[in-house]
Parts: sequence; structure tokens; C-alpha cells
Amino acid sequence: MIFQPYPFEKLNDLLKHIEPNKNYNPAILTIGEPQFETPKFIQDSLCNNSNLLKKYPKTSGEISLRTAQRGFFKKRFSVDLKDEQIIPTFGTREVLFNFPQFLLFGKENSTIAFPNPFYQIYEGAAIATKSKIIHLSLDASNNFKPKINEDELSQCDLVILNFPNNPTTSTLSLDELGEWVYLSLKHNFVLLNDECYSELYTDEKMPSLLEASLHVGNTSFKNILVINSISKRSSAPGLRSGFIAGDENILKEYMKYRTYIGCASPLPLQSAAAAAWSDEKHVQASREIYKKNFEIAKEILKIEIPKATFYIWLKVDKPIEFTKKLYQNYNVKVLPGEFLARTDANGKNPGKDFVRIALVESEDKTTDALKRIKECLDAK
Repeated sequence: MIFQPYPFEKLNDLLKHIEPNKNYNPAILTIGEPQFETPKFIQDSLCNNSNLLKKYPKTSGEISLRTAQRGFFKKRFSVDLKDEQIIPTFGTREVLFNFPQFLLFGKENSTIAFPNPFYQIYEGAAIATKSKIIHLSLDASNNFKPKINEDELSQCDLVILNFPNNPTTSTLSLDELGEWVYLSLKHNFVLLNDECYSELYTDEKMPSLLEASLHVGNTSFKNILVINSISKRSSAPGLRSGFIAGDENILKEYMKYRTYIGCASPLPLQSAAAAAWSDEKHVQASREIYKKNFEIAKEILKIEIPKATFYIWLKVDKPIEFTKKLYQNYNVKVLPGEFLARTDANGKNPGKDFVRIALVESEDKTTDALKRIKECLDAK
């Protein structure tokens, strides 16, 4: 198997011979990792349950965690999941890599479709399963929403969506998600939405694909799955707590598979995760921080505030040169959009005119970094 380097490795290689301006403190706006303390009640739960390290964790997760995750889904999306319709996971990255291997095992000439640009683990899963890749290119011409080509979708075994979208920040409405549910049933492909940014909305709550499934009458969630995580919503990526939920017939067999791969979360982490999934106040506080950062970005960079995520998908002239100049002259790191995308069938890389900026710092640090970006944009 031959995998491409991750975008951050490409960035390091791009900047390795550049000496940044030491008159500025480093500002790293590349990775989607919240730079805030994990709420104290979550940390306390982890510490108070450290004695549970003496026990092996179950792959299926503790009842307390499953209950908390189902409770989250009920409160947030008004979807009442049965216990058989959800599996706690060790974050979501491992699911995105191993679930396609489970689903497509033994299938010849399998095909996976996913948005372009994309989270690179989608491509890794396609490579690991020897699957053909169909890119659903996101660009200004389609408002950064995946264009539907039914001839291509009829070839697919698995379609991965990622809405709210990283990196473009685009979103899909309940009806738009419902159209994808119809397509998954019509062409009999498994449809999975990566919803890790669903809770980082600025005003209007974002819908879930499972909501959309109910909306269009697919009450059993046939072919439909979602994943989610507390990494972004709770500033707790180190807890590695996520879940996959939806079609129980698929999940029943996937659960058996998971017993072999050793992804069970340690019990103290499960206890802390259950506390995090059960609380919404701290998530609202996080949303307010990110919304304020977007307001600062609107004032400084004159952008439109997106409906969700904590990214800016900023169009700039010559993004590679801009990235190097920004680092050399202003000690700010951003990520060229072309590193997050691939050249499509039409010979176009839909990320090539953009840089991604992660607004994951405090208000003061965000303001300072964005002012430097503005100065770099304005420099002749």
C-alpha cells in the first residue's frame, strides 16, 4: 500500500528551509485542534475513575457511555436510537479507516466516493481496500456542495460525506441530506456522514443524516450511518471518544469485527467521555468562542461567517507562495488548500486557490494572527 504524506507533512516540507520572522511569536493556524483547556468536570471524571485501569474495557463500551451518547443524539437531533444502533468508538479516525475494510472485504472492484477536498483518512481507506475513488469535487460553481452524478453513484459501494464540511465550511440542509438518503436506497450504496463538526455551528443548528433518514421515511436507517466525536465539541481530542450509529444490520456484524481489532477505550476515558457527552453547557461556551473568532475574522479579513466549523476557507492569489511569504515575514502558518485535495477527472484541484485557516486560539491570539494575515494580503 502506498499512501500520500499527510497535508501537515507536506507543509513542513514546504517551509523547512524558511526562517520565520523572529519579531513575531509563532501563530500556528493549521491543525483543527482546539487550543483550550478541556473542561474541568471532564478532567475530574478522568482522575476520579483512574482506579478502573485495573479492568479490561469491553469493545462494546460501558452502558454509561452508550447511554450518554444515545442521550446526546436524542437531545440534539430528536432521534431515539436503540442500543443496537450505536457503537462507541476510539475517536472517529480509526472508524473511517477500518470500517471500509470491514464493509468491502472480499468485494472485487469496489468503489468509494467522497468530497474533494477531504480529510485524508478517506483516501487512506480507499487505498487499503484497493477501491476505485470517485471525487465529489467541491468548488464555488456548486457552492461547495457535492454535485450529484447518478451514473457514478450507481457504481459506488460506499459514499462518505463530511457535512458540516472540513475544509470548505459548507453545509447541507435536511432536505439536501434527504436527497442523499434517497440515492443510497435507489443505488444500494452505504452512505456515511462524518458529522464531527455538527456541534460547532454559529447560529442555526446543523441537521444529522439520521434526522434526514427519518425525514424521508427511512425509519430503519437502511444503508445510513453517521459518526461523531467529542474532540471538537468538548476540546478533548485526547479522550478519543466517538461513535458510529445507524443501520443496525450493518453495525451488528461490524461489532463482531471490532472485537478483533483492539480499539476498546480504557474505562477512565469512557467515564470522562460519558460526562462530556451528557453536558451541553460547555459546548455552548465553545461555540461562543468560535463565533467571536469568526466575528473578528469578518472585521479584519472581510469574510462571510460560515454556518459551522472553526475554519476559514480563504481564497488568495498563489496560495503556495502566500503560505511561504506569510511564514517567512509574519511567522504565521496556514495550510494550502491544494494539500487537502487531489486533481479531479477534469484536471482541476479544487483546493488550489485557497488556504485553510483554523480559528482555534483565544480571541487575543486570533486577532493578532489575523492582522498579520491581512498585512500579508495587502503587501505588494
